[in-house]
This record gives sequence, C-alpha cells and structure tokens, in this order.
Amino acid sequence: MTELLARVFTFDGLGRLLAQPFVHNALIAAAVLGLIAGLLAPLIVARGMAFAVHGTAELAFTGGAAGLLVGTAFVQFGAVVGAVLAALVFGLLGLRQRERDSVIGVVLAFGLGLGVLLLALYPGRAANKFGLLTGSIVSVDTTNLWLLGGCAAVVIGALLVWYRPLLFASTDPAVAAARGVPVHWLSPMFAVLIGLTTALAVPAVGAILVLAVMVTPGAAAARVSSNPVVVTLLAVIFAELSLLGGTVLSLAPGLPISGYVATLIFLCYLACRVVARVRPRAAAR
Repeated sequence: MTELLARVFTFDGLGRLLAQPFVHNALIAAAVLGLIAGLLAPLIVARGMAFAVHGTAELAFTGGAAGLLVGTAFVQFGAVVGAVLAALVFGLLGLRQRERDSVIGVVLAFGLGLGVLLLALYPGRAANKFGLLTGSIVSVDTTNLWLLGGCAAVVIGALLVWYRPLLFASTDPAVAAARGVPVHWLSPMFAVLIGLTTALAVPAVGAILVLAVMVTPGAAAARVSSNPVVVTLLAVIFAELSLLGGTVLSLAPGLPISGYVATLIFLCYLACRVVARVRPRAAAR
C-alpha cells in the first residue's frame, strides 16, 4: 500500500511538473535540438569530427561564461558567438586531417582555461556556473527558444541546400574534390553548423556532455545501417528519445539532465552494437 501511494504521489507530482511553462519550453528546446543534432550526427561521424565537437563545446562554454558576466540573458548568445568563432578557426586552420587535432587541442586548452577564469570572476549564484557545465532546463526561456528556432532554421536550411555535396565530401573527400565539389569551403561551413548546434546544446545539456548529443546518435545509427537516409532517421530518433526522455526523467529528482541524456543515448548505442553483432549470425542461420 505504501509503495502504491508513493507511485501515485510520484506520478501526480510529475504531472504537475509537466504542466509548468518552463517545462514546456524545455521540451520544445529538446525536440528542436534533437532534430538538428540527429541530422548532423551522421555527417560528424563520417567526417571524423568528434574531437572538433568537443573543442567547439568548450569554446561555447567560454562564450557562455563571458555572457554570464554580462547577464544571465546573454548566456546563450555568448555561447553561440564562442562556438561559431571556434568552428571558423577549426574549419579554416584545420582543413588537413593531420593538422586538425593539433589545432583543436591548442584552441580547446586556451578556451577551457579562459572559461574557468571567467566563471571564477562571476559573482552570482553557483547554480548558474554549474548549469553551464551540466545543463539546466530552467535556463530555457522564451528568448532562448527564439534564438534556438532561428539557429535551427539556419542549420536545416543549409542542410536542405548542401546535404548531397556534404555527404559526398564526408564519405570520400578526395573523389569529391576531383569531381568539382567545393570541399575547401564546405568544411568551414559545416564547422559553423556544428558550432551553432553545439552552442544551442550547451545551456541545455552542459558543455561536458555535448558529445553525447552530437556524436553518439550518428555512431549508434551507423552500426545498424549503411544507408544514409536510414542512418539519419535513426540518429534523429535516438537524439529525440535521449533528449526528451532525459528531460522528463530529470524533472522529479530535480537533477541536471546531462546524466539522463548521456545514459539513454549510451543505451541506444549499446543496443545498436548488439543488433549489429546478432544480425549476421541470424542471417547465417
């Protein structure tokens, strides 16, 4: 009887939380972020840019910390500026594969150190500092949603126009360049798209676990299919499941959503690995 009452109380409390306006904002933000992250993740995996995403997230964290010094309303704007600048640096200075990791490592170290310094200078609540690292659903307001929607429109519009050349350049850049695909400026453009999406993810899931949203859906989907359309659809589904599910699961305990999101997307990845191992055996039988 006690367990039943506890469940009813928990579900009732969760229902009241779901009725709150800030939760609606968080769910909308999670859905939009899941869409664009799922669209970009297969291309990120194909281009081997997971480390670039991590570096961009650290610079988005630095920009968000700078915005926090100006005012809490400028956190996401600062994150966008920092991430786009980092993406341009990575795209322009690290075009060659052998140069990319060293460029990212240098800029990442500088940005992370500067971000820590800016957070130390911030005199406000510690929760605001912690939210930049681990994410906070209460940080998503109407202004953030408008900025999120505008950036999402830019990313989706660019993918609608340049998806085929991007896919070609991602899977075989040498052949794409030989066929006349403008690889040299597609790389900086794609880096900017990553920067915008990463900047949107930092306030929601935190700088520490942006990789979970931006890379793992594509890595999981690539385990079960080689069809680009199927991989992209699966990546979107995995990203939406982890972000929306992580947001809902984090409501009752009031904990940061980053741990829930990372756990859900990691379970999707493990499931895809299991399917990839079992399916050839079943076909052989």
